[in-house]
Amino acid sequence: MQAPSGCPFMNKEDFNPFDLSNPFPQYKEFRQEKPVFFSEELGYYVVTRYEDVKAVFSNWKTYTSQNAQSPFKPISPKAKALMEEQGLVGLSGLSGRIPPDHTRIRRIVSMAFSLKRIKKLEPRIRELAIKMITKFKDDGEAEIVKQLAYDLPALVIFMLLGVPDKDVEKVKSWAESRLLMTWGNLTDEEQLVHAQNLVNYWKYCENMVAMRKENPTDDLPGDLIRLQEEGHEITDREIATICYSQLFAGHETTTSLMANGIRELLLHRDSWKAICSHPELIPNAVEEVLRFSPSIVSWRRRTLEDSVIGDVEIPANSNLLIVMGSANRDESNFENGEQFDIQRENSKEHLSFGFGIHFCLGSPLAKLEFKTVLEELTRLVPNMKLKENQEFKFAENTSFRAPVALEVEW
Repeated sequence: MQAPSGCPFMNKEDFNPFDLSNPFPQYKEFRQEKPVFFSEELGYYVVTRYEDVKAVFSNWKTYTSQNAQSPFKPISPKAKALMEEQGLVGLSGLSGRIPPDHTRIRRIVSMAFSLKRIKKLEPRIRELAIKMITKFKDDGEAEIVKQLAYDLPALVIFMLLGVPDKDVEKVKSWAESRLLMTWGNLTDEEQLVHAQNLVNYWKYCENMVAMRKENPTDDLPGDLIRLQEEGHEITDREIATICYSQLFAGHETTTSLMANGIRELLLHRDSWKAICSHPELIPNAVEEVLRFSPSIVSWRRRTLEDSVIGDVEIPANSNLLIVMGSANRDESNFENGEQFDIQRENSKEHLSFGFGIHFCLGSPLAKLEFKTVLEELTRLVPNMKLKENQEFKFAENTSFRAPVALEVEW
């Protein structure tokens, strides 16, 4: 796609959508000077202001989510053939679906993925957090991603979906392949390796459903099978697809939330000290982390008809990159939006979980996990601080932002 004549336009060298090391200063510049512009690198219109991002999320009839999980870069012929031969084609959980299928499936999944089931996990989440922190609390140092944030969310979501602990490592690696295949910038050779991982991932999810048909279980896929047997309209493939989606979304983003959040709280020492002294501040601190440094900085939509966003005319069938990481700091909605403030009164108005019919179903679980981890970290290692002179690296992709490692000491 070429930039239409007369539209706000930025050259490739001005905007690298795959570099998430520190995109926020540029986001601010965009909001002030080019709040909606066309990126030649992606072939997408980029939307950066709060009001515009929220409006796009709110209007699913004009801005469809059907491209939300489409690869940014074309899948190579060999990788595509490998996946198609194994039936890995046209998969989408909920984020890429539209009504009426979205309404039907979300209603059924909501019955299984209930607040009651999530609340039942809280004692186990706390037990895991204490166990993991206790392992390193006498060492005087830790790498938080490797020793806490990477595994805990995976163990929780796998518990919810009935995945045994022995499978955690391989399912985690498959989920990383999915991230890179969809949001990354891989070579054809790299795609082939990750495509095989995705095939293995999909077969694993199909097998999860088949096993529960034979032996009912008390977990999310088991609940979906029971609802199906009670007459609710959901197919085996749709249940497997929900598992395929949740085994990725349910831990990858929470790992990122924890890594980003702990980093921000330690960078802002007064905030860390405040939650150590006053744990009742933790729930709002979680919301402020989600606003200030979200796990997912951008998501996607496609226009179904000609429209106008921020005074820019957008033709039908245009792709949109919706930048929540920018919208969440928009001064028009968040006073001093570039400042991290755990007592901010409207932190909950962030758009990090989306808005409208596609608002993230797993948000209560993600917030519960991070809240519990912060409660135990501040109790067990209150003197924790960032190691000096460490370089924070972020995986190259368009949407998922978190430090690859986080070195701390006390």
